[in-house]
Amino acid sequence: MKVVLYPHGGSGNHGCEAIVCSTLDVLKADLTLFSSGVEEDYGYGLNRFCRIEQERIRLNRTTLAYWKSFWKYHVMRNRDAFDRLAFSPIIREASKADFALSIGGDNYCYGSPTYIYLINKELRKKGVKTILWGCSIEPKSIDAEMFDDLKGYTHIFARESITYQALIDSGIKRTSLFPDPAFVLNRIDLPLPNGFLEKEVVGINVSPMVIDRETCKGIIMRNYQRLVEYILETTTMNIVLIPHVVRRHNDDRKPLELLFSQFQNSHRVVMIGDHSAEVLKGFIARCRYMVAARTHASIAAYSEQVPSLVVGYSVKAVGIAKDIFGTADHYVIPVQNFTRDDDLVNHFKWLVANENYIKKHLRAFMPVYKEKVKGMKDILMSL
Repeated sequence: MKVVLYPHGGSGNHGCEAIVCSTLDVLKADLTLFSSGVEEDYGYGLNRFCRIEQERIRLNRTTLAYWKSFWKYHVMRNRDAFDRLAFSPIIREASKADFALSIGGDNYCYGSPTYIYLINKELRKKGVKTILWGCSIEPKSIDAEMFDDLKGYTHIFARESITYQALIDSGIKRTSLFPDPAFVLNRIDLPLPNGFLEKEVVGINVSPMVIDRETCKGIIMRNYQRLVEYILETTTMNIVLIPHVVRRHNDDRKPLELLFSQFQNSHRVVMIGDHSAEVLKGFIARCRYMVAARTHASIAAYSEQVPSLVVGYSVKAVGIAKDIFGTADHYVIPVQNFTRDDDLVNHFKWLVANENYIKKHLRAFMPVYKEKVKGMKDILMSL
């Protein structure tokens, strides 16, 4: 089976990396990945498992293709002419593939992904089977333009039930509900750093994205600070700070370094450096609890049966928790619900008080849930 995977933002977002790696493992396909972060992907070794191509080309004024696009844009008033040329490598390669998988994730969560609409339109003109792969979609975001794009997919794999129900309610029936493929990501266990006592440490992740969405300035970092203080003062557990996205303008290390600088003299707080998604999963798996802002940091924890608290900012966190536990209450704190400096501490207390129940539930639930991911390939083969 020959598959094209697009659009990939680069493995500096280790959630994106996790989706690619686990998709490769599930499909066992001849896969070409189109990426806007090719250097990052090579840096984390994705090129060992698939071909990686730049998702868009630089426009070259000396080529005939450029001047054809120039004519279409300026004379024919075709406003997509230059974009069609820029994304032509995807269109050309996908025309030779069995499927073109649009990496879902949250690409449809933050406004209209017009460049995805354009690529899909061109692929469908050529008869390519387009698949939306492991997606979350804010139900209120499904406007007429998005609906037209979504209904053109050969099949859609929703990764949580809120998205699945929204698609069904919208009349898009070629839809299946499966876990995010990253639930079956392999883990690599590197030696633990000093201060990291297996199953006696709390993993903490915070991201600039949740901070940007706070409704009261500074409240997210104050909550994380209070949480660290509470753990240090009332337990014997240590704390490990785990970045999961390390992009130039979206880098978890920045807020985590602020936390580390405040508490490093306690000698009970450790900060993990940047690693691949599989290595990060190995560290998360050996935590006793996880407090995460990044969805794929929480997925790594859930999949390894680590009780987790998620600071959420979109439908994906709520939907995934709901599918696992039957409710998102207590398991997810929407960022807009932070009103007091001790909100995170109070939710963490609940997590600790219910640790035994959560572990028992995850032990029984997670093996079956992860096994479902294999069924995604069966659906593709039936198409």
